[in-house]
Amino acid sequence: MDEVPGSVGTSASFSLRLGQTIFSSASLLFMSLGVEFYSYTAFCYLVTIMGLVIPWSFSLALVDGYSILVKCPLRQPGILLIIVLGDWVLSILTLAAASSTVGVVDVLLKSNTSYYPIKFCSRYQISAAMAFLSWFLSFGSFLFNLWLLPTL
Repeated sequence: MDEVPGSVGTSASFSLRLGQTIFSSASLLFMSLGVEFYSYTAFCYLVTIMGLVIPWSFSLALVDGYSILVKCPLRQPGILLIIVLGDWVLSILTLAAASSTVGVVDVLLKSNTSYYPIKFCSRYQISAAMAFLSWFLSFGSFLFNLWLLPTL
């Protein structure tokens, strides 16, 4: 059986998971720097989803690291199915959270009121950009593992 780069237990998968963890943590950090993020549901939604993505990605990075160290990739169909479904659900939720955050930030920037300073809006924009990068890596992990699933 050919090894799919980016599938569970490979160094590419470890890199993808580490990137997801870093970008999700950065998104959560930039969103939390703004004191008033809880005023909008989209911002709270992003914080909640990043709070789910960080432990998921970090734990799978640990699994990938262990698989690389013992040189035994994870090839059990049941476990791989759970990972594929988890990646699929979290990538959809991450895309929704990032998109809704961008929409709210766009409305705040285009409104004539000065309720939010530009400094906070730029932090929220950076947070949404980090969430999009996390989504991109999460969707890549989903596709690589989905590609591997029928070969087991």
